[in-house]
Amino acid sequence: MFEERAALRAAVRGLLDGQIAAGGMWARLCKEIGVAGLTVPEEYGGSGATLGEAAVVLEELGRVLSPAPMLGTVLAVHALLGSGDTDACARLLPAICAGERTVTVAWQESGGVFRDVFAADTVLLVRDGALHEIDTGIEITASLDLTRQVGTLRWDGVSGRRLTGPVPPLRDLACAALAAEQLGTAERALELTVTYVQQRHQFGRPIGSFQVLQHRLAEAYVRVQAARSAAEAAVRAVADGTPAAPLLAAAAKVTCSETLRAVAAEMVQMHGGIAITWEHDAHRYLRRAWVTAHMFGSPGSHVARLTPTLLSTPH
Repeated sequence: MFEERAALRAAVRGLLDGQIAAGGMWARLCKEIGVAGLTVPEEYGGSGATLGEAAVVLEELGRVLSPAPMLGTVLAVHALLGSGDTDACARLLPAICAGERTVTVAWQESGGVFRDVFAADTVLLVRDGALHEIDTGIEITASLDLTRQVGTLRWDGVSGRRLTGPVPPLRDLACAALAAEQLGTAERALELTVTYVQQRHQFGRPIGSFQVLQHRLAEAYVRVQAARSAAEAAVRAVADGTPAAPLLAAAAKVTCSETLRAVAAEMVQMHGGIAITWEHDAHRYLRRAWVTAHMFGSPGSHVARLTPTLLSTPH
């Protein structure tokens, strides 16, 4: 399994090749690697893989701030399969695998407002205890993240098709998948910062030789490694359906959100003035950090989920 995931990582990274992937990149990722169908059963044209393989792709996409709709796709596939609506699965999943249709999931927060919505051809609304398939009348507001469309959706009586079957648990999956993406973003932000401080000179030597920056980068490295442990544990638990999955997913969401925000902030600080120019990517990493921190619940809301269990655990 390790070798297969390493090969998958190499294939995705080779295709992205360090660039911020454009819209056409998604079609190539689907056609040449089959990323959209990783967690789709073979009967619907997918690979029948697990969240672990999808997490590898999410991590690589996060590294380059890709707008590719992998995160929304993972959620939509799980929602469709979990609903048990075989008609919807037969109609949507093959098109998703082929990269011909993008589908995402949205949760209702209050009234007719749905948050954390990714731009897609089809949105599966979680409303009134059921999934509603919506294809028209969708308008997503802009967000702070300039690298992909994600925001809130206002639904005012738009007609849709109600899927049969229950709404499967999605929040833990969303947190684990997002944590994998955040991990890749944080790791790449740190790599770019380390490279920069070795190249930029002040007082006749690289600024990376200054002890205070070395300490700050060392702390960032430790944060990233802790985030990797948290993200991988959450992905395994959610994929296996273990009882600890909700807590590990919440822990990963908190750890990876805070790590990415801290590392992105260091990236901006150590790059100096160039970091806040439109030409440089540092501000894009910081924007991605702030937006993802509040997706699927803020770190504070997940700390609240963890608190009762932590307080009741014997020391």
